[in-house]
Amino acid sequence: MAGFYDDPLSFVKFAFPWGEDGPLKDYDGPDKWQEDQLRYVGETIRDKPLSIIRDATASGHGVGKSADVAWIILWAMSTRPHLNGVVTANTFPQLNTKTWRELAIWHKRAINAEWFTWNATKFYHNAHPETWFVSPIANSENNSEAFAGQHGRHSLIIYDEASAIPDVIWEVSSGVNDPRTMWFVYGNPTKNTGRFRECFGRYRDRWNTRHVDSRDCKMPNKEELQADVTSYGEDSDFVRIRIKGEFPRAGSTQFISAEVVDDAVSREVEVPIGAPRLLGVDVARFGDDQTVIARRHGRKLEELVKLRGLDTMQVASKVAEIIKKERPHATFVDGVGLGAGVVDRLNQLGYPVIEVLAGVSPDESNKDVYYNKRAEMWGRMREWLVGADIPDDKDLVSDLIGPEYGYDNKMRIQLEKKESMKKRGLASPDCGDAVSLTFSYPTPPVAVHDPADLEPEYYGDS
Repeated sequence: MAGFYDDPLSFVKFAFPWGEDGPLKDYDGPDKWQEDQLRYVGETIRDKPLSIIRDATASGHGVGKSADVAWIILWAMSTRPHLNGVVTANTFPQLNTKTWRELAIWHKRAINAEWFTWNATKFYHNAHPETWFVSPIANSENNSEAFAGQHGRHSLIIYDEASAIPDVIWEVSSGVNDPRTMWFVYGNPTKNTGRFRECFGRYRDRWNTRHVDSRDCKMPNKEELQADVTSYGEDSDFVRIRIKGEFPRAGSTQFISAEVVDDAVSREVEVPIGAPRLLGVDVARFGDDQTVIARRHGRKLEELVKLRGLDTMQVASKVAEIIKKERPHATFVDGVGLGAGVVDRLNQLGYPVIEVLAGVSPDESNKDVYYNKRAEMWGRMREWLVGADIPDDKDLVSDLIGPEYGYDNKMRIQLEKKESMKKRGLASPDCGDAVSLTFSYPTPPVAVHDPADLEPEYYGDS
């Protein structure tokens, strides 16, 4: 193994059963970006044996970052006596269930697996468990000294999902100047600020960097990636971050563009037979908010109904009146706060409304894309707007283009909170929320065998 000291690429090709029966049967070795990285590391060690290696990878989703981390650890532990290393990630669940767990998987596959022991708190050499090891450390400003390096002959530092690691942790690791130290950082480029971004900017002369596009890698589903590109646009921040491995454009945080909304205002569409009629009811929470009822029929949005100064019973009566008159196939009501009373009253009257809680988790199919149900509803609405016909309503237009967005530490889209919008001088997006409620859950087209099939029956008070 000592012969692989300055050749991690050859180590990875040698140490694992590529192409043999089992999980690696259909794989002949690392992906191209991984080969390029490992080749760079080996060349640097040969050319500058006492240098500090700083290597940063910004990538889309599913490119094999966790596997790469495992290979780096196994190579370093196999070729550097008494190596000391630390590994961290943006959250403890990410570290424990993904990054560190991936090391366990590749450890079992390694040709020299019997040299080492893996457990939840340490990966160590069996002959020297106290001096030859790598440990997973939860990142916290309270234990930042754990990232100062071990000041031994060989040190290894690895950050996974580095965009979300606090600056104080970066500052401590940056103070490590011991020769032969290797520092690897990986992440989705979620923010235009912070130390991970600076690896590709102000500190780029000290870091070897790369951007990895998911479409160029072996593992990701190419059809799903293309569907995302079609939905969001090649140069959208969603595609830049989640697929292309590029940082978001400066200041580009508007969730729905004015251009998309303006086009929808000027567009006229015909509603196909069988398109379901849907109602969305956003109930006012505070004195300056309004209750808004949205009526959507396929890709066409009717004039909004706006109500102010009504109590719960009055709002429920108005909604019941519209249901009896327009007979929608589904009615979605915001069930947060005062909305719960509207839901209860409509149910008492015999109207089968669907209560929607914006803060709950999104549908299973979108759990890795959106932070909560509200973000999911707005995301579906944004996709719909591309071919929609909406009224020329200044409140609606302002609401649709008002919210900004970001990403949580799991890289899921998170819509700006209403409280934050009000601090920026914007009104609560009541009209936008009402329309978004019609996207709470998928509603299939109506099967038409008889005209009466288009008229759902309600049993409310007459």
